[in-house]
Amino acid sequence: MARPRGGFPGGLGGGNMNQLMQQAQKMQQDMQKAQEEIAAMEIEYSAGGGMVTAKINGEHKLLGLTIAPEAVDPEDVEMLQDMIVAAINGATEKLEEASQAKMSRFSGLTGGLGF
Repeated sequence: MARPRGGFPGGLGGGNMNQLMQQAQKMQQDMQKAQEEIAAMEIEYSAGGGMVTAKINGEHKLLGLTIAPEAVDPEDVEMLQDMIVAAINGATEKLEEASQAKMSRFSGLTGGLGF
């Protein structure tokens, strides 16, 4: 029995393969763009009712930390430390949520390529 020429066994012809390759390349470009957008993000989060604000970028680097003067109590340094940790952790969580939201459209990669 003669086998069809070109393409893959099972009926995937050359035209379909070219289309799949184009879809894969576009998805790769879209993913790279989304990753660049995430890296360029700047996220702020405040703790202690706005007493401490942390600002991070999409690469998880701390860009700034603002502490209200009234948050500085030499008698209660531990509370200030807790607010700083909460602000940084909150900013990191917000960044993760934003990153996941941006990348969620790529979670079904193979389904989007027709596999």
